[in-house]
Amino acid sequence: MSIKETQKNHSADKRKKQKRFFHKFIDSPVSYLIKWNISPNILSLGGFIGSFLASILIGLGFIHGNFFLAWIPPILIMVSGVLDVFDGEVARRTEQVSPEGSFLDSNIDRVSDSVIIFGLVYGNLVHIIEGFLLLFLFIMISYTRSRAEVEQVEMKGIGFLERAERLIILIIALIIEIYIYAITDWINADPYVCFFPIFIKFFILALIFTLGQRIFHIRKILKTTP
Repeated sequence: MSIKETQKNHSADKRKKQKRFFHKFIDSPVSYLIKWNISPNILSLGGFIGSFLASILIGLGFIHGNFFLAWIPPILIMVSGVLDVFDGEVARRTEQVSPEGSFLDSNIDRVSDSVIIFGLVYGNLVHIIEGFLLLFLFIMISYTRSRAEVEQVEMKGIGFLERAERLIILIIALIIEIYIYAITDWINADPYVCFFPIFIKFFILALIFTLGQRIFHIRKILKTTP
């Protein structure tokens, strides 16, 4: 079996597992959205609005503010990610998949990622240099996929941290930060901001690893392509 076939089978297996997992949770909501004629573009826009609002609230310091209000930004990011899943599924099931829709969705995703990073920097959760690295890596990871697909290299399922995984990990990290801040504030009235600065460094390393995975995969496939 060639390298290209092996990589394709690995990618296909990962996608099948992801589809089985997601379909358990999204079938009913997607059917409801289709019933009410909610277009994929509306869902994409809704996802961006969720990310934009989350960015503003993070920038305003909600994560280190009132315990209950601190939950709003991660919930908004979660809603944004869910809508991003729904828009693609609605488009597929209603046969509205088009180059224009894919282009719009891809660009909205990049803008959504960017505004979240800006919010993290402005809210002093991330140093400006780390924010620059995050922005660079988010864009490059997406760009490598887009460029590879121009060369007809299959990229679905390739990479340790795809966009869905990145959002899930970021949401979990924000929730942990909220709890640590609240608990240390309750115990000694001197809250610790210790988790997120450490987390973001490992997150950046994981993103670098993901980018390396994709570049290595693309190079290996192209070298074996006549």
